[in-house]
Amino acid sequence: MKYRTFGKLGIQGSAFGLGCMRFNGQASGDSVIDEQKAISLIRRAIDGGVTYLDTAYVYLNKTSEIVLGKALQDGYRDRVTIATKMPIEAVHDRASMEALLEEELKKLQTDHIDFYLMHGINREKWEKFKSIGAREFFNDMKAAGKIRFKCFSFHSSYEDFEYIINDWDWDMVQIQYNFMDINNQAGTKGLELAGSKGIPVVIMEGLLGGKLANAPDNVQALYDAFPVKRTPVEWAFRWLCNHPEVAVVLSGCNEAEQIDENLRIFDSVEPGIMTKEELELIAKVREAYISRTKIGCTGCRYCMPCPNGVDIPGVFAAWNKASLYNADPGSDWDFRMLREHNHGADNCIGCGACEAACPQHLSIIDGLKTAWKELGLA
Repeated sequence: MKYRTFGKLGIQGSAFGLGCMRFNGQASGDSVIDEQKAISLIRRAIDGGVTYLDTAYVYLNKTSEIVLGKALQDGYRDRVTIATKMPIEAVHDRASMEALLEEELKKLQTDHIDFYLMHGINREKWEKFKSIGAREFFNDMKAAGKIRFKCFSFHSSYEDFEYIINDWDWDMVQIQYNFMDINNQAGTKGLELAGSKGIPVVIMEGLLGGKLANAPDNVQALYDAFPVKRTPVEWAFRWLCNHPEVAVVLSGCNEAEQIDENLRIFDSVEPGIMTKEELELIAKVREAYISRTKIGCTGCRYCMPCPNGVDIPGVFAAWNKASLYNADPGSDWDFRMLREHNHGADNCIGCGACEAACPQHLSIIDGLKTAWKELGLA
């Protein structure tokens, strides 16, 4: 296992961090995990050299912290650092923040949390956290030894990221990043901004929820033609670890074989390890994925709101993702939310208001019909 320095914090951690959200093979909130299997996986990772474990209050119907706490008994807690998270939806004042932290400490069976994150914040959520005194609370808990580092995880625009990271003296940040997301969310600009401030960056969605693990034919052909043979997973993780700003790459595993494969990969990755030819390969792979785009929707949302409740950019994003990654749309969280909240293309009545507003001049009505059919819902 390779170990990396956490920026200005100066501590060392494993390059591979175990994500505790997918022990059942699904994302947060889906079904019940096999507790004994999860404990075995966690300990297998730690025995292999993993020192960074990431969970959250809401993961797996609020059971992930409980299982992690059980796995860290018998001396395992002393060998690792724990990251968990506070969702703004669960707190509204100092008392509720104190109660939530105490609940998490109890579930994790520990007297302190190493990396405590404000969960999934954007600018609006950050302002809410500030308004209820979260900054003061985090500082106080750090002084009391109940948390070591104050952090945040992020899913929003670069502009939000720049504002938030410059608005407080953060110890660590967790972002979604992979070779397909260089211009999405915080993106490469956000990664480099954090690095310039000495703030260590923990990476989530390095495989885009598994979408980069199984390459479609035109992408796999590029990998196969390259002189050095690696799996798509290894290429994705190797590209991430090439960045010196990256402290940890999270990977959620639900089988022992996945743990072992990650241990192998992260035993040979270091900043600057990618050759010029390898970086050129990943650039070609990115373009090969992009070539599979179904519709050139940029997500500008000028077409919104739809008078009939269709989330037009959401439908097109689901359609594009299914095509780009040759993926089952049913496994995509955003797509499932479209259906559950009744924002699908089946609500379209062809009024044309969206097409009049689209700066790309897309054939939105026809596109929605085709998208819904190809997503298997028409």
